[in-house]
Amino acid sequence: MLNTLAMILLVVGGLNWGLVGAFNFNLVTTIFGDTMLTTIVYILVGLSAVLVAINSMKGSDSAPASASTM
Repeated sequence: MLNTLAMILLVVGGLNWGLVGAFNFNLVTTIFGDTMLTTIVYILVGLSAVLVAINSMKGSDSAPASASTM
């Protein structure tokens, strides 16, 4: 569950950075404004990246359950 949520947040963060790079459009700031909630979203995306990186170094045994059934 936590790994799946981390992966979703990582994808959302990556898509947001893609939008910033390609179109100078920040979706997170557009949705939440320049508030503390935006900062929290960025922190959660960063923590998700760390979790996914650690899990990928551990090997496939820590992959989300849905990935192991493919």
